[in-house]
Amino acid sequence: MSKSEVGVYSIGLLAQGLFSARILVQWIQSERAGRVLSPSSFWTFSLVASFLLMVYGALRNDLVIIGGQLISYLIYMRNLQFKGMWNELPEWVRWASVLFPVMALCWLLFGDIYSLGYIWEHSKISGTLVAWGGLGQAVFTLRFVYQWYFSEMAHESILPNGFWVLSLMGSLMIVSYAVLRLDPVLFLGQVVGLVAYSRNLYLGLRQQAAQQRASGKSDAL
Repeated sequence: MSKSEVGVYSIGLLAQGLFSARILVQWIQSERAGRVLSPSSFWTFSLVASFLLMVYGALRNDLVIIGGQLISYLIYMRNLQFKGMWNELPEWVRWASVLFPVMALCWLLFGDIYSLGYIWEHSKISGTLVAWGGLGQAVFTLRFVYQWYFSEMAHESILPNGFWVLSLMGSLMIVSYAVLRLDPVLFLGQVVGLVAYSRNLYLGLRQQAAQQRASGKSDAL
């Protein structure tokens, strides 16, 4: 493996390490509380990791990775606003966070190296595999659209049960894509998450059942 390849994989592994750290912190805090929580660190880690993973995707000529992060990146920022953390960030960080997806999109559309055309031309992934990986990323991204909708309705950052169901479905699809793509970064990042997604879904369903029982008793009274 060349030095450049080591550098590329290091960026990807750092991104996946942050993604794994966010879910582990969220999982531990939820276990202690006995219910699913949405800590601020989950969203700050997500934002930084998403930035790094998009860079990794460009360096790997992988449109699936880039496309999967663009929408989620914006939703991470919105959740930081819900948590009251956005305005606490330094102004230059907020501006950089907002400008990055705009600049990245302009580069993909009008740039030379690592543009959409360049990545597609130099990609070694078959069309079928791109379609499967893209579908997995779409499901994985849809979980945050789903989470965003419920958070907007509740006017606070929450992680509903459907979020974990979509997480499991999308993660399993991406794991299979990573195996076929021979991408250790994607594989390791998703395998770690599968356990946490399953446990959070269990906690969420248990919490929902407890609330339904409490509501039933209240109605009976």
